[in-house]
Amino acid sequence: MSSKTSPFDIPADMRKMTEKSMEQVRAAINGYIQFLQRAVPDDAMGGSELSSKVLTYAERNLANAFEFGQRLLQVRDVQGLLQLQMEFVQRQTQALAEQAFDLRETTTKAVMESVKSKFLCS
Repeated sequence: MSSKTSPFDIPADMRKMTEKSMEQVRAAINGYIQFLQRAVPDDAMGGSELSSKVLTYAERNLANAFEFGQRLLQVRDVQGLLQLQMEFVQRQTQALAEQAFDLRETTTKAVMESVKSKFLCS
C-alpha cells in the first residue's frame, strides 16, 4: 500500500527549521518591542496611555501573526489553507477596527487634555 503525500506535506526537517526560524524572528521582534518600550518617552504620542496601547496592540497583532504562521505549518490541503486564511483575515479586520476606535478615543482624550492644560496655564 503506497502512502500518498499531499502537496502541502512539509518534510519534518524543513518543518523544524521553519519553526526554529519563526522562534528566532519572534525573539528578535520581542527584543525590538522591549527596546521601543524603554526608548519611547511616556509623553510621546499623546501620553503614556496612548504609547502603552500602541505597543500593546503591536504585540497582540504580532502574536496573532505568529499564531497564524504556526497554524499554517499544520495545513494539509487547499480547503484548510483557505479556511485558515479567511479566519485570520476576519479576526485581524475586527481587531484592527476595534484598535482604531480605541486609539482614536484615546488620542482625542489626550489632545483635549493637552489643549485644556495649555489654556489653564495661559
